[in-house]
Amino acid sequence: MNLNTIDTPALILEESKMNTNIARMRDKAKSLGVTLRPHLKTSKCWEVAKRQIWTPEGPATVSTLKEAEEFAAHGIKDMIYAVGIAPQKLYRVAALIRQGVDLKIILDNIEAAQAVSEFCQKESLEIKVLIEIDCDGHRSGLTPQSPEIVQVAKALKAPAKLVGVLTHAGGSYDVDTHEALLERSRGERDGICQAAKMLREAGFEISIVSVGSTPTALTDEDLTGVTELRAGVYVFFDLFQAGVGICKPTDIAISLLVTVIGHQLEKGWVITDGGWMALSRDRGTANQKIDQGYGLVCDINGNILEGLWVSGANQEHGIISARNGINFDPKKFPIGTRLRILPNHACPTGAQHPCYYVVDGDIEVKDKWNRFYGW
Repeated sequence: MNLNTIDTPALILEESKMNTNIARMRDKAKSLGVTLRPHLKTSKCWEVAKRQIWTPEGPATVSTLKEAEEFAAHGIKDMIYAVGIAPQKLYRVAALIRQGVDLKIILDNIEAAQAVSEFCQKESLEIKVLIEIDCDGHRSGLTPQSPEIVQVAKALKAPAKLVGVLTHAGGSYDVDTHEALLERSRGERDGICQAAKMLREAGFEISIVSVGSTPTALTDEDLTGVTELRAGVYVFFDLFQAGVGICKPTDIAISLLVTVIGHQLEKGWVITDGGWMALSRDRGTANQKIDQGYGLVCDINGNILEGLWVSGANQEHGIISARNGINFDPKKFPIGTRLRILPNHACPTGAQHPCYYVVDGDIEVKDKWNRFYGW
């Protein structure tokens, strides 16, 4: 089986690139003296996840309870479910804890703290909780100086147990220089440490001080006061991360294999069978200095074809054209030609596919790794 014989569109994974990316983040965490708690949401695949974790039992981060359940079935015990808890999901949390999984949840408001407390009392079950901190106004969480942090902590009643604080520097995705990333990194560290200090001064024991985003993680210089680092998309990288400046397009470990199915010669278009249903509709690079359209075009071996991009996409059709006025003859890519597309965002592109076709520097498929779906 090779890239000329499998059906398209198909998701391709370069194992050696992935391994290099994993080693880079692992070495970074080690140099900073913190625990790496890899986020497993990007791959949703055990074969990838087992290469990211330090030990067979973790630690790990998940973004869905489906991930927690799947990875628990493979033996991972130490997990943080890093999305604010919805009360109806507490029964699934409880089921995992009763199976021996050390699953921790997060929340950022008194109402959720009360709901968790009531559930724990009703079920006679300890659930460990982290309070989510918003270090940069990117999404959910309490600001580091908010007095509500202590109020939320006080609303947690035994056997619910406060164990830490957690933040995500999502604002790091909005910058593209080392200096700006370093500023975001320091803001993330300082904000979470301020929140931890506030809680400790109020009499709470805080054992986990958790930070993380791929851009800040690979930029961090000093994480004094932080206990662990979370990151996820680094395992594959993507064009958005390249635009932020923490990887190169050649570091990207996944790509979409497509087949040329037609041409629009008067428009200078090559038409493929890889539309947005296969690539996703993510256009995050449109707000960066270099807009990468729906992805960059590579030959079947993964070599970037300079000047070409996926300029448009319909549900099942991808449109490849030249950018910046480059002279381009679509007939250079006859019907049946196989090409590979580097994605804007690895997570939603991966989410469109049931498996990875694993290669290692050539077109031979050495393995097929299944992905899972759902929440």
